[in-house]
Amino acid sequence: MRSNGQTEWDVDIHLLRKYDRPGPRYTSYPTAPQFSEKVGPRQFLHHISNPADRHRHLSLYFHIPFCNTLCYFCACTMVITHNRARIAEYVDFLIREMALLSARVHGRKVRQVHWGGGTPNYLTPDEIRRLSDAIHAYYTVDSDVEMGVEIDPRDITEDHLRAFRAGGFNRISMGVQDFHEPTQKAVNRIQPEAMTRHYIDLARSLGFESVNLDFIYGLPFQTPETFARTLEIVIDIRPDRIALFNYAHVPWMKKHQRVMDPQTMPAPEQKLQILKLAIERLTEAGYVFIGMDHFALPDDDLAVALREKTLYRNFQGYSTHADCDILAHGISGISQTPFMYAQNTKDFRKYYEALRQNRPATERGVILDSDDYLRREVIMRLMCDFELRFDVLDQQFEIQSRDYFRTELSELDEFIQDGLLEFDDNGIRVTRMGRLFIRNIAMTFDKYLRQSKEMRFSRTV
Repeated sequence: MRSNGQTEWDVDIHLLRKYDRPGPRYTSYPTAPQFSEKVGPRQFLHHISNPADRHRHLSLYFHIPFCNTLCYFCACTMVITHNRARIAEYVDFLIREMALLSARVHGRKVRQVHWGGGTPNYLTPDEIRRLSDAIHAYYTVDSDVEMGVEIDPRDITEDHLRAFRAGGFNRISMGVQDFHEPTQKAVNRIQPEAMTRHYIDLARSLGFESVNLDFIYGLPFQTPETFARTLEIVIDIRPDRIALFNYAHVPWMKKHQRVMDPQTMPAPEQKLQILKLAIERLTEAGYVFIGMDHFALPDDDLAVALREKTLYRNFQGYSTHADCDILAHGISGISQTPFMYAQNTKDFRKYYEALRQNRPATERGVILDSDDYLRREVIMRLMCDFELRFDVLDQQFEIQSRDYFRTELSELDEFIQDGLLEFDDNGIRVTRMGRLFIRNIAMTFDKYLRQSKEMRFSRTV
């Protein structure tokens, strides 16, 4: 047995091949294709101002969309600019948005803050301090708040890291993707190992409590052999958390991805071999496989939440803050309350104009009905607890869950036969191997996939 309580993984490549198909990541349910313009500023303000939710805490998200250079694999909402005035103007409007929204949430306590991008550290240290000060001025920030930021070591200095620490940030997430130099060149992200190590060491010395590293498999010139070397480096660095994402090749949405030659990308079989290798090596090294694409050291909050069944999932991936509503700031940001998702416009001009008129920049979203709410809970429990208890569901929703989901439950036989699920009168339990295919399992309970098979998603493994 390993220190994380898991035996060594022996991943079945045949199952990886069998279940490798498009499907949602379930950072929300209903998923983004169900968002519509029927949800606008009026509905958004109504839901975030709901007196019934005043006991719920807040998670604040800030989208910083600017980057210095273009990474060809990127599917984020971002823009390349060297116009510092443009960036300063955006910071001004983020603060305007805080002034508008904070007045509607009645002093609710902020338990989590996250800056994503783009490249948040493309802000200057002074802009970081200004925005951080505004968060503490407009919102009631808990003394034990978790504050995380995504950083790119190619555009950061010690002054940037000190500014983040002074603003209360205690976690960093650093994109690496791969340490293999030919892969870095192919995706236009040259990031030497020494640079990555330097800023991780510096962040730790400055008091950042947690370091997360992000990697992608499926990129040009990756092979199981080259990625094995990357894994050796990762294990030696020993970040608290690791995210290993399946590259989403969506050139119909992100035209710059066409720059990469698909012929240089690993074939499907090689890609699956890379995933198999990564899971086996990381768990052998003591990491807990959280599920889908996340790994954490045994004493990390995510691993603890997995053991204690308090894990949660939202637009930032796996989280430990199920008690929080998300209040998003900036273009493309998605807010979440118990019965609503609302997304800001991705258009700078529309975003600025809305805030000049003292109204939210909400452009689309979805209001959950009772069936959506129930199915979201089912999918959430499967994604986070890897089990579904019928008695809990029956009591919580006053239903007979085995009757309600009679059709869905009848479709689980294949998962059971493949050793991915166990099913009895008490509920469903996902096996250890089944965690690899949790997206596939969750899809069984997604009514919108039944209604339309034409939605485009990344592949599940």
